[in-house]
Amino acid sequence: MARIVVVDYHKGNLMSVERGLSAAGADVFVSDDPAAIRAADAVVLPGVGSFADAMAYMRESGQADAVVESVRAGRPFLGICLGMQLLFDRGEEGASCGEWIEGLGLLHGSCVRFPACGLKVPHVGWDDVSITAQGKRLLSDVSSGSHFYFTHSYIVEPDSDDVVACWTDYGVRFAAAVASGMVFGCQFHPEKSSGKGREVLRNFVRIVQECEQASHSEDRKGEGLS
Repeated sequence: MARIVVVDYHKGNLMSVERGLSAAGADVFVSDDPAAIRAADAVVLPGVGSFADAMAYMRESGQADAVVESVRAGRPFLGICLGMQLLFDRGEEGASCGEWIEGLGLLHGSCVRFPACGLKVPHVGWDDVSITAQGKRLLSDVSSGSHFYFTHSYIVEPDSDDVVACWTDYGVRFAAAVASGMVFGCQFHPEKSSGKGREVLRNFVRIVQECEQASHSEDRKGEGLS
């Protein structure tokens, strides 16, 4: 069975994410070790803390390089809340005025504070999503209008809408999930989103298992030709 690592960057309790993935059928473990991140068949980066603090720790510890190498090797990745925001080129949370914090750069765009929209920020609670064609894999068997649990003060602004898997409107329209190849992200918390959230986690686990099966199939073909 494919193994999924939940990255521990020492900013909060990761047990709900681990339990959610385990309930979805994953062989899952939590680790802060870059070697374990590189060795895992898939990576989940959960969302706790601020953009600047998270990136500082991940760079100093070697986790950032390990995550980037894993993704570039074609292994599935799921970022949750802050974990999705860190996927992008840059973020303004924790930066000096007019400056940026460099992100993982796996998707192109920025993470910015919620624009003034006349509504309370942080955006906390249940909200509905509108699913795009890009969201069909991660949000398989989830319909537009389904509700998920959010808690955030920052949103991502992708350079291209082509990576947006679903949208949510909270005064302004923002990307509630993204998908590009084997890279996925949710601004909402699937582990806190009841049945629909469990479906998203099951879909990700299924993607990981399919990827691992395809890899083993290619290995067997190679052995047969050698």
